[in-house]
Amino acid sequence: MIIYAIYFAFTCFGAALLMNLWMIATAEGIGDRVLALDTMVINSIAILILYGLTQGTEIFFEAAMIIAMLGFVSTVAYARFMLRGNIIE
Repeated sequence: MIIYAIYFAFTCFGAALLMNLWMIATAEGIGDRVLALDTMVINSIAILILYGLTQGTEIFFEAAMIIAMLGFVSTVAYARFMLRGNIIE
């Protein structure tokens, strides 16, 4: 029964990724696009964790942690660029 829940979660997060792609393509402001990219990182982390659950390995959890760190740093870099116009002073 848990496998059906995992497949349902795959479907939901896959649909969320498609909605994020749509938002990135059609958003008017740069802030909306950055928010969609950040949400896309979160959804990809969730998909990686679900795939790790189905495969029964821990390597996907480590990959999810790496993507989470990179997603945080990139969101901070985008925010600094929007506020100041440069990333590194």
